[in-house]
Amino acid sequence: MISDKVIIGGGGIGGLTLGLTLHQIGVPFVVLETSSNMRPLGVGINIQPNAVRELFDLGLTSESLNKIGVPAKEWALVGLNGREVYAEERGLDAGYNWPQYAAHRGELLILLYRTLLQRAGPESIILDARVDGYVKRSGGGVTVSASRADGSVFQTSGSLLIGSDGIHSAIRAQMHPNQAPIHWGGAVMWRGTVRAKPLRTESSFIGLGTHKHRMVIYPISKPGPDGTALINWIAELTIDSREGWPEDSWFKEVPIETFAHHFEEFRYDWLDVPSMLKNADCGYMNPMIDRDPVSTWIDGPVALMGDAAHAMYPTGSNGASQAIIDARVLGAAMLDWGVTPEAVKHYDDQLCTKVSELVLRNRSAGPFGLLNMLNDRCGGIFEDIETVIPLEERTEFMSKYKAAAGFAIEALNKAPPTIAPTAKFK
Repeated sequence: MISDKVIIGGGGIGGLTLGLTLHQIGVPFVVLETSSNMRPLGVGINIQPNAVRELFDLGLTSESLNKIGVPAKEWALVGLNGREVYAEERGLDAGYNWPQYAAHRGELLILLYRTLLQRAGPESIILDARVDGYVKRSGGGVTVSASRADGSVFQTSGSLLIGSDGIHSAIRAQMHPNQAPIHWGGAVMWRGTVRAKPLRTESSFIGLGTHKHRMVIYPISKPGPDGTALINWIAELTIDSREGWPEDSWFKEVPIETFAHHFEEFRYDWLDVPSMLKNADCGYMNPMIDRDPVSTWIDGPVALMGDAAHAMYPTGSNGASQAIIDARVLGAAMLDWGVTPEAVKHYDDQLCTKVSELVLRNRSAGPFGLLNMLNDRCGGIFEDIETVIPLEERTEFMSKYKAAAGFAIEALNKAPPTIAPTAKFK
């Protein structure tokens, strides 16, 4: 029997996916979300096949995902001279049983939010409710303290608290009061979108440059009648980080001309980055940050998930995908172990060590490590990539990363569903 509900502290992609999962298997829950109005914030995001599988198992469809993004066809790295370093097919074209999606992050969030409201009702989400802390009850369960924008506070109790409140998580700060501060290694990112024709294929993810000076470019919509799509771009530069992040905000809009000059030389016969940036409709600056891994994501009836558990560099496009996986593994654990501390312990045992290793792998450039290797061997300029990094070495490098990130093709295609289609909590 379920004695009480699960409290989900945070209504981001991970928290909403967990809400949908608990509704699917019949576990009572409530989501406490800081925002008073859910809006489609953010720009591009990649959803790997292992996470798309979970969204499909939740009843989302290709039709709904096609409205917020586009199936990815290719992943490619390009050197400073504009020549291909490595390329491979992605998603269905690569032989996965599920597509990979490049999507608008905010639109994915709103899709999950509206789906949860439709299925579980408006009482399933409390907006304007920031989780501030928790108290473990002596008889079991947890009491959560939350506050509203007007300064008022309230409490609610449940069997479990799942902290999905992001990289600045108050729940994690209480669980690990001596945690290291947010880690910034010196990389600054400027993000935005532009209407332009897709490059290489209808949906190619392109990484261009070096590990300290690069662009990432990929479409997040299908081409329209004029042949253009909404293109997500990330311009990245590594600077001296010894004095810490110099800005007073972690994320803010900035004029394109304040950073475009760093990428003036990225001009090729197939791509003109300066022109692309000139035509961009927005530009947002933020540091590339993560957190040092912690030894555990649990404290009795309290567990962390998503960025609260494992904030990571976006170099492997794993952050949102892993949050979706977290939610499904938590749901499966509750089916097996009840809405209990034992369930979150099994979740922690299954994912904490493995995903912590992925955080550190992404910090050292993740799949973009090939560009590090290229820079070390030839400075990013080459005539024949085979003489610099042979294909066998490139392929092995990428295979190891995909295995670590949980989307090695053969293993994923053979894996049983995380949650059986008809599974219900009893």
